[in-house]
Amino acid sequence: MGTKGMQTVLADLHVHIGTAAGRRVKVTASRDLTLQRIVRECAEKKGIGMVGVVDCCSNAVMSEMEAHVASGLLQELEGGGLLYDNKVTLIPGCETEAVESWGAPAHYVCYFPRLAHTKQFSDELHTLVTNADLSSQRCFAPAQRVWAMCEEAGGFMVPAHAFTPHRSIFGSAARRLSDVFDERALASIPAIELGLSADSEMADHIGELARFTFMSNSDAHSPEKIAREYNALEIGQPTYAELLMALRREKGRRVSANYGLDPRLGKYHRTSCLVCQSIASAPPPVLSCDACGSEKVVKGVLDRLVEIQDRPEARPPQHRPAYVHQIPLQFTPGIGPVAYAKLLQRFGTEMAVLHSAPQEELALVVGRRGAATIVAARLGRLPVRAGGGGRYGRAIGSAGESQMNFDWACEAGTRD
Repeated sequence: MGTKGMQTVLADLHVHIGTAAGRRVKVTASRDLTLQRIVRECAEKKGIGMVGVVDCCSNAVMSEMEAHVASGLLQELEGGGLLYDNKVTLIPGCETEAVESWGAPAHYVCYFPRLAHTKQFSDELHTLVTNADLSSQRCFAPAQRVWAMCEEAGGFMVPAHAFTPHRSIFGSAARRLSDVFDERALASIPAIELGLSADSEMADHIGELARFTFMSNSDAHSPEKIAREYNALEIGQPTYAELLMALRREKGRRVSANYGLDPRLGKYHRTSCLVCQSIASAPPPVLSCDACGSEKVVKGVLDRLVEIQDRPEARPPQHRPAYVHQIPLQFTPGIGPVAYAKLLQRFGTEMAVLHSAPQEELALVVGRRGAATIVAARLGRLPVRAGGGGRYGRAIGSAGESQMNFDWACEAGTRD
């Protein structure tokens, strides 16, 4: 897999920590989401070779990671990144909330090669937040300043879930990146994270985004949701330096594919009314309720993109890879916990099932109907109904309509 001298590494670069060193970190995340559980889920179930952990500026997470380096469980790689238990490369990161002068908040993820760089950024960030133990805090500084702090510490910044209506650069802060960043920052930022309710085709209606690589990450708040979206990296080896070259498309390194949900399955794909709870069905942009007329709405990602686009048709640049619509195995209609366990026992990892398991062999495990549904799900061919206003869309399998079972109690407060 991959061209000569390269390998294809599957990477989910936005995963949260629920608990570290016995303390809560991401309050809306599952308590089971620990460093150890993340790497086990990636290596033993998902088939993910690189994971970005985005709460590493929490005192508890930093303390735990330093202890793991001292014990040898975490090994700092020459090219940056940390090899965890000789299984998965961990990229330390920090998601933080910047606030512009006009009061608009948005989330950004800063990634770093080593713990020393992460600690340098963390020490400065902690002068701007109220609780250094928690995740994704408002830092009461504009994004340009956060970028400068990240740059000085030796890392790189990416706008997170860039189109969601809550705390994202396009969804709640600005109409253009240039409203927030100067040209030096824009030249340094290598990528844009799309979020669950958008894909490449949608984002390529905005001309200024043509220069950027797109990332598709899970924003996981529970172990099961790791790799619900992920990236295929064509790189020499799984390190921070190679990741950055792939995002910058340097020396033959690149993101060769993005894998993610059909945007209609996202929680915020269409505008939703806060009064009558209806989800928009009229052509976008719907900026007030098309059912009851109320202006009290949560603006959908599609509606916001149509509102701010400067191209009526998507114009993907030559470097843009395929975006593959794919439904995670555990959320595929008709595949319950027993069938999921049998599939992993037979094929090893979820990625093996989604990418390479032949339909006839799948049928030996889950029957002909189940196999056909899995193949349709991994190719993005299951019919779907759009979500909005915090409610996920629906995938329709061969056995009939099935709610994608994402709304677990541990993630009731998440935004995407």
